[in-house]
Amino acid sequence: MEKYFGIEEIPPIKNSILTIGTFDGLHRGHQEILKHLVSLGQGKGINSIVVTFNPHPRQILSNNKILLIQSLEQKLKILEELQVNIVIVIPFTLALSKLSAKTFLDSIIKPKLNPEHIVLGYDHHFGKDREGSPKFMENYCEENHIGLDIINPVSDEGNKISSTGIRDLITNGFVRRASFELGRVFGFDTIVVHGKGRGHLLNYPTANIIPVEKNQLLPKPGVYFTRGRVNGHQLYGMCNFGVRPTFSEEELIMEVHFFNPDITDLYKHKVYIEFLERIRDEKKFKSKKDLKEQLINDETLCKNLQRKYSQK
Repeated sequence: MEKYFGIEEIPPIKNSILTIGTFDGLHRGHQEILKHLVSLGQGKGINSIVVTFNPHPRQILSNNKILLIQSLEQKLKILEELQVNIVIVIPFTLALSKLSAKTFLDSIIKPKLNPEHIVLGYDHHFGKDREGSPKFMENYCEENHIGLDIINPVSDEGNKISSTGIRDLITNGFVRRASFELGRVFGFDTIVVHGKGRGHLLNYPTANIIPVEKNQLLPKPGVYFTRGRVNGHQLYGMCNFGVRPTFSEEELIMEVHFFNPDITDLYKHKVYIEFLERIRDEKKFKSKKDLKEQLINDETLCKNLQRKYSQK
């Protein structure tokens, strides 16, 4: 897959089939758009192109900075797995946000990419004041002799799958449902950093991890059954995300205990962590002994779940 970061990097392209969007999460609804895009491109023997933006437009335009379901690196990896030919990442700026939909298409999309066909989601809008609606695109594409397909939403129990809905699921702890709507397990890249070593004292050594993506959306604090991927290994474990109230701390900490005894020092290693199931809320214990007993119960539950997941 070819990747270009900026309009000026785009080489001359004779014709293409393309889609435009932010695609945060690349959920099952997005995947329908992309499968259709790739299928059309392969059928016609021309390039399938995804035009996306970084940073997320709402990080520039909104007072409430949006947190991301996935990093740009994750997004590009999944787009490659979906067999997209070319991805163009356009830096999103205030200046770009002031372009009308027509100007954006006339000055960037048409001359640079020569689209023969455009594929869009049913609710996609772009351009100044979000004027680039599906209805606008119907008129524009007809006037410019460009094919257009608008892809219908994908629903989950009657609810349309959306990035906003998935963010709500994750922040409320419903990671299994979020993973179903994403079409893969919710997770993200982390780096292992130094902790305070309290896990070792409880005979539950942990790796303290922080997200690589600074704007990463995090799950609701609590205890999770997780799966880590590090150095080519797949490791099941349990992760506590919270303030560790038993130790009267306030800073949010994410720490994971892997069940593999051969895994020792992971400091500075990159770990992709997947949140398979939420086990319980974080709570304060009267003593370290009570905490240790709860950790034993958590481990038993998680290892029972591990057997189920290992059979999939």
